[in-house]
Amino acid sequence: MLDAPVSGGQPKAIEGTLSVMVGGKQDVFDRCVPIFKAMAASVVRVGNVGAGNVTKLANQVVVALNIAAVSEAMVLAAKAGVEPELVYQAICGGLAGSTVMDAEVPLMLDRKFNPGFRINLHIKDLANALDTSHEVGAPLPLTASVMEIMQALKTEGLGDSDHGAMVRYFEKQSNVEIKRTI
Repeated sequence: MLDAPVSGGQPKAIEGTLSVMVGGKQDVFDRCVPIFKAMAASVVRVGNVGAGNVTKLANQVVVALNIAAVSEAMVLAAKAGVEPELVYQAICGGLAGSTVMDAEVPLMLDRKFNPGFRINLHIKDLANALDTSHEVGAPLPLTASVMEIMQALKTEGLGDSDHGAMVRYFEKQSNVEIKRTI
């Protein structure tokens, strides 16, 4: 038996370039690698059964915190009178750049929050990450904060929106909206 969550969402699934994080015995993993390679660009055995799930939770924490950070940064730029799209162009190639930034900022600027990975699903994943963190004694204070932001968005009826709609929380707090203007 293996646990083998994936990352990359619908676009990477369509391309056949998912990332697979696998938990299970080495010999079982070795037999299944060709199957995984048919749909994935990256296949990594991360430990025994269960390790794949923990790795996926870690992935979801990183994605959620990245979206929150990108949202805050773009709202800061807009509120300070600097064009968010130009800020994105200026920083995406540096250390601040990320796959999450490249995927989410253009959608934020175009106000496209139709479901890709829904806020409701990310809430489920962060709840599992927080439960796991409590079980193993690894506090996740930033994750807990982002969870509350997502819960607020869910309460506002945005639970079925793409997780990039997290920017709306920060926009509301700052009374500004980021959007493509150039």
